[in-house]
Amino acid sequence: MASKLISVLFVFIFCNANASIQAPKLKLNDGGEIPAIALGTWLGNNTQGRIQPSAQGTEVEVAVRWALEAGYRHIDTAWVYKTERQVGQGVKVSGVPREEVFITTKLWNDQHARDAVVPALRESLKNLQMDYVDLFLIHWPCGQFANQSYDLTDSLETWRGMMEAKRLGLAKSIGLSNFNQQQIQRVVDAGLDKPAALQIEVNLNLQQPELLAYCRAQDIAVMGYTPFGSLFYNKASKAAPAPRSDDPALVAIADKYNKTVPQINLRYLVELGVIPLPKSLTKKRIEQNLDIFDFQLTAEERKTLQSFDKGYRTIPQHKWLDHPYYPFEKN
Repeated sequence: MASKLISVLFVFIFCNANASIQAPKLKLNDGGEIPAIALGTWLGNNTQGRIQPSAQGTEVEVAVRWALEAGYRHIDTAWVYKTERQVGQGVKVSGVPREEVFITTKLWNDQHARDAVVPALRESLKNLQMDYVDLFLIHWPCGQFANQSYDLTDSLETWRGMMEAKRLGLAKSIGLSNFNQQQIQRVVDAGLDKPAALQIEVNLNLQQPELLAYCRAQDIAVMGYTPFGSLFYNKASKAAPAPRSDDPALVAIADKYNKTVPQINLRYLVELGVIPLPKSLTKKRIEQNLDIFDFQLTAEERKTLQSFDKGYRTIPQHKWLDHPYYPFEKN
């Protein structure tokens, strides 16, 4: 009897030690739910030592599969990332049912005309090999063509195209990316569907408290890209302020919880109410980035992390982000 009990306990411990982690879900203002963390799939460009994925590449596909096996249920992509095909293939080979995976993709700048939105999403769905996405975002607040000329379509017209995509069932929820408070308020004031989510840069150097507070008041979920900011030496510019991953204060907090500094970074963003979008092509790091839901920071620790906010953008700020509305005034 004792040996049988020991065997049962061993199986229970073994299975739980290897069970995937499930991130909590947050309610969206349209009634949907969004997982509290996502795997980001933007590989950057060759200025950071990486190149855009090749048409036949599999690096993102493998990362998506690893992420879903680890317990992620949210994958973030965009047409311009050129990773939609690999994301779709990764979901397919993972064996996780499509309805259990939350997929976010984005409308690119050269498709801002109202009647261009639905065809653009259909192209993304073809790349993804899916019938719908869970969240479709306007990638930037104004349109711009490949020749660098501006598309003077009012963002409200683009938003009406997004609403049509949702009405057709091609997107369950719709939202914005890189919009500032004034640009978001224009949509709200127009009496159109309220954006379900906003995706912006959020990290220790750029915490954006005013915009986060505005989104909380409007019940708009916030997703944070570039969540590590300048934490890693090999990705930090010379002008980037502290901290780095070996900062003594961050190391002390990480040691206390038996976590890594990047995990502390991500946990802080979660406690700010942000859905972080860490990206990685390394299995161990993908798994570590998800393992942040079994502890909580103290008020003093959050104060320490808050002190690193210097308003510094890792992604250079474009004039779009400063303008209260679009199109720009014509001179």
